[in-house]
Amino acid sequence: MSREELVFVATSDLAGLVRGKGFPASELDGRMRQGVGTTASNIMLSAFGPILSTPFGTTGDIVMLPDPAAVMRVEGDGGAAEHLILADLRELDGTPWSCCPRNMLRRGLDALAAETGLVVKSVFEQEFVYTGVEDRPGASYSLDAFRRQGVFGETLTGAIRGAGLSPDSFLAEYGPRQFEVTIKPKLGLRAADEAVMLRELIRGTAQRLGHQAILSPVLHPDGTGNGTHIHFSLWTQEGAAVSHDPKAPYGIAARIASFVAGVLHHLPALAAVTAPSVASYYRLQPNRWAPVWSFLGCQDRGAAMRVAPVFPGAPEQAATQFNIEFRVADAAASPYLALGALVHAGLDGVRRGLELPPEMPEFWSLDDAGRRAAGVDELPRTLDAALDRLERTSVARDWFGPTLFAAYLEFKRAEIAALADLDPVAICNRYAEIY
Repeated sequence: MSREELVFVATSDLAGLVRGKGFPASELDGRMRQGVGTTASNIMLSAFGPILSTPFGTTGDIVMLPDPAAVMRVEGDGGAAEHLILADLRELDGTPWSCCPRNMLRRGLDALAAETGLVVKSVFEQEFVYTGVEDRPGASYSLDAFRRQGVFGETLTGAIRGAGLSPDSFLAEYGPRQFEVTIKPKLGLRAADEAVMLRELIRGTAQRLGHQAILSPVLHPDGTGNGTHIHFSLWTQEGAAVSHDPKAPYGIAARIASFVAGVLHHLPALAAVTAPSVASYYRLQPNRWAPVWSFLGCQDRGAAMRVAPVFPGAPEQAATQFNIEFRVADAAASPYLALGALVHAGLDGVRRGLELPPEMPEFWSLDDAGRRAAGVDELPRTLDAALDRLERTSVARDWFGPTLFAAYLEFKRAEIAALADLDPVAICNRYAEIY
C-alpha cells in the first residue's frame, strides 16, 4: 500500500495546544498562497476538547495562512515524517484576525521596535516528565537518571537539530522522571515559534519510542512542577546587546530598566496568561522552588524574575550572555500569548518610565508583612484570582485587543467552571492527560 506525506498547518491556540489541519504535501505551494480554512469558534476549543463557551457562535470563516519562515520537518525513521507549518489566522480579505495568537505577539514586537528600536531575544526552557524511565530515589540531576533515559535524549537532540533548531542542553531535573531541554535563544517571533516546535518534538520523540512526555504544570498537587521559564534580553535591530551594565542596579542597563520594571509591575496580571491552568497554581505555592511574590532577584530561583548569572571564562561575551529569567510560566500557555503579554507589559513600562525597585538582598529574611511594606506584590494563588487581576488591568485590553481580551477571559473562566466539581488530584490528572 502506498503512502503520501501530509503537512499539518496549525497555531498554538488559547489552550496552548497545537491545532489545525493536514493536507497532502503535494498541495503545499497552493496552500502557502491561499491558506487553509477554519472557523472562528475553533480558537475556543477547550483544553479538554469541547467548546465550553464561545462568543463567535457557528458563523464566520477565517484562514490559517502558513508562514514559510515557520516550517518544521523531521524524518520519521520508517514512520510518518513530522511536517508542521505554523500559521497566522487571517480574515478572508487577508487582514490579521483579531484573535490570532501570533499576531498578538507580533503587534507587541512591532510596537517595541517602532518606539525603542529594540527587539527581544528569548528562549523557553521546557521541563517535562518522561514515562520511559523508572523513578529511583536520588535521581535528581544525576548521571544515573541521564543514563537510564536511554536513547530518548539523543533522539530528541537529533530531532531538534533536524528541525532546524539549535540544541543547547538536556538534563535530568529535580522531580521524579523529570527532564529539561533547552535550545538557543532567537530574536522576535521566531523564539515563540521554536517553543511551539520544541514541545511537539518532545512529545513526538517520546511517542515514537513508545512512551509519553508530560508537560503539564504539575502531575500531583503536592508534586514537583514543570515550568517553562522564559529567558529574555533586549537587542538593537543592528544586533547589539544592550541589556547588561555591570555597574547598574541588578546589572540591568538603564536603557532596558523600564522594560523590565513594566514586566515586574504587571506580573500578577501576566500570570493569567503565562500560568493559565487551574493546576498551574498548585505549582506556584510557598516552599516549592516556585515563585509566589512579584520579586526581582539576582541569581535567586525563588524570585518571579531572576537576573541570570554571567559565567566566567569569556568576559567579552558578558553583554550577549546576560538575560532575565521569567519564572511564572508553564506549558499550558501558548508561547505566543505568554511572550506577547511579556513584551506588551515591558513596553508599557517604557511608556510610563517605570523604575526598578531597589535591590532587596534581605527579601527572604522578611516576613510577609515586611515584604508587602516594601512594596512587593503577591502573585495570585488561583487562576480565578489571576484572571481578575488581568481584567482589572485596563492596558491589557490594548495588548490583546478588545475581542481577544474578552474571548480569553471567557475561555479561561469556562475552563475553571468545567473543573469545579473535581478535587485537586483529579484536576491534575485531567491536565496530565492533555499536556
